[in-house]
Amino acid sequence: MSLNNAIINIHNLRLRTYIGFNPEEKTKQQDIIINIKIHYPISEGILHDDVDDALNYKVITKKVIQYVENGHFLLLERLVADVLGLCSEHKRVTYAKVTIEKPHALRFADSVSLAMEYGK
Repeated sequence: MSLNNAIINIHNLRLRTYIGFNPEEKTKQQDIIINIKIHYPISEGILHDDVDDALNYKVITKKVIQYVENGHFLLLERLVADVLGLCSEHKRVTYAKVTIEKPHALRFADSVSLAMEYGK
């Protein structure tokens, strides 16, 4: 069997942060939903159950949680770009995609979302 990439998917990470530029958005945290996809090359160590050869999604998720929950953001674009940077900073990451939803941002929509991608 020939394997090339491992793909980590983090679905519906629900956090709260300060996001927006309207006066009430600057003083009240809002819910956001984050989805992350990360590709990295498979090594022989992974196939032999060697933890040191895997990308640790728990470490990445903890960084994202800390950054988002302690941040203040005017634009969704800035938040998505920053989270994408955290997800792609490991040297083995070859591709990453981050989508962040802002529920209830528009009156007649379930949410507004923005996605950005990184690729080597």
